[in-house]
Amino acid sequence: MRSFLSFVLMAGVFCVGVSHASDLEKEKRWANQVVDSLLDGEAVYLNDGQTDFLALETASTADGSRKAAIVMHGTGVHPNWPTVVLPLRVGLTESGWQTLSIQMPVLANEAEHAEYAAVYDRVPGRIDAAVDYLREQGFTSVVLIAHSQGSTMAVYYLGGEHRPVDGLVAIGMSGGIPGGPMDSLSRLPRLSLPVLDLYGGEDLPEVIESAPVRAERAAEAGGDYTQRRVDGADHFFEGEEGELVTEVDAWLDARF
Repeated sequence: MRSFLSFVLMAGVFCVGVSHASDLEKEKRWANQVVDSLLDGEAVYLNDGQTDFLALETASTADGSRKAAIVMHGTGVHPNWPTVVLPLRVGLTESGWQTLSIQMPVLANEAEHAEYAAVYDRVPGRIDAAVDYLREQGFTSVVLIAHSQGSTMAVYYLGGEHRPVDGLVAIGMSGGIPGGPMDSLSRLPRLSLPVLDLYGGEDLPEVIESAPVRAERAAEAGGDYTQRRVDGADHFFEGEEGELVTEVDAWLDARF
């Protein structure tokens, strides 16, 4: 009886993983809403090797700029999300950066955070497609700017085989979940590119509490790692959008 129950439970986990491969219908709904209300930038569609996905390209105000940033949102939202994502994808264009904000894999609204591990196999294809798109346009500096779970996805990507990128800005990054694709702490020592680890003084507990450990693990890589805490800012930098853009812009300007 115990063996039978174990089999049933394992089968159930497998089925959940399959059903959560990606909520493409939710992505389509997001895309329709975003494109219909888009004020800044242009919608483009890229392909991750399995399906087309939405990206928002916003041109730099500096003619001839060869710098581009791929912006990655957090859990379950879209590439024009009003907190963190929209301020950065628009604000950085005034500092000479072309931005490409991409739709990351999402799950249904009721999905638990840990269930997102099932969609991480879709992450590399999306970032690869974004990097290729920008490189084909002649951009010589390409960085990743990611928020919350987008940061976990970026670290997952950079900790394995990936297209060459020149830097990572991780905003509101936690230590992740040990032992799987969402385990950021185990991958940070593999990152050899410049990294800005930016978080708020009133951020989520898991972000604040893991900050010392993130710094310790990143130091093992022996590279250019900077951790910055913005006092008064919450996880979404609500009311601190100007400070968010200033912090990111200053770090980028010092390196590119």
